[in-house]
Amino acid sequence: MIRLAIQAKGRLNEDSIELLNEAGMSVGKSKRKLLTQSADFPIEVLYLRDDDIPQAVAMGIADIGIVGLNEVAEKQQDVDIAHNLGFSKCRISLAIPRDHEYNGPSYFNGKRVATSYPKILAQYFTEQGITAEIHEISGSVEIAPSVGMADAIFDIVSSGSTLVTNGLKEVEKVFLSEAVIVANKNLSDENKAILDQMLFRFESIERSKGMKYVLMNIPCDRVDAAVAILPGMKSPTILPLAQEGWCSLHAVIKDSELWQKIEELKSVDAEDILILALEKMIR
Repeated sequence: MIRLAIQAKGRLNEDSIELLNEAGMSVGKSKRKLLTQSADFPIEVLYLRDDDIPQAVAMGIADIGIVGLNEVAEKQQDVDIAHNLGFSKCRISLAIPRDHEYNGPSYFNGKRVATSYPKILAQYFTEQGITAEIHEISGSVEIAPSVGMADAIFDIVSSGSTLVTNGLKEVEKVFLSEAVIVANKNLSDENKAILDQMLFRFESIERSKGMKYVLMNIPCDRVDAAVAILPGMKSPTILPLAQEGWCSLHAVIKDSELWQKIEELKSVDAEDILILALEKMIR
């Protein structure tokens, strides 16, 4: 059995549990329990603060963890990044008072900057040749300039609405983050095999995102024209119908191309077009 550490509560907790359940590894919310076990997959879930997950995995308290890439970079624990999950995306940015003029990173020379991510910020300032005071604080970083604790902040930004509310503006996007799977460097062969099974399931779900399964009826002599419009993963599936001279054509297409393709298909006499959600794509 493999032990997976996830955030005890918050958005990353919800996204992680949704992914596990979708992949057939049913687990519930922590509900003040530290550990829970899936009934249908050899996995035990450990609920932790997100900033404790990299260390827990590095120490072997957990075998793997789902955590933001920002926490991995900040904690600097010796773990492997096994997979990028693509959800819980955010950025860590530098922000200054809205009425200040900004002329580039040199603005921060001699300034006091409040942050919960001092190591990431220190590395950025070193790369930029900037000398500034870094004040590490936890929680409510965005109020630091208004109460005189700092001249600027370095904090997580999603929509940017919190910055606006506190009279700040984003001036430098320094670090892009998303949820990742981290793994202990000394996983047993058994747990490596379980991790591979997990990743296989996760990847099948990821491949289906933003895709639709499309079925249609079309005259057989118009199939070539439709195939030119709708290449599938390898090629569309074509099946003869009971009605002579007609075929059924099946294909997978991107959501972003859907309506353009539908219009093109109708122009080559496709009829009875069905569009279905695609849950998983196994290769």
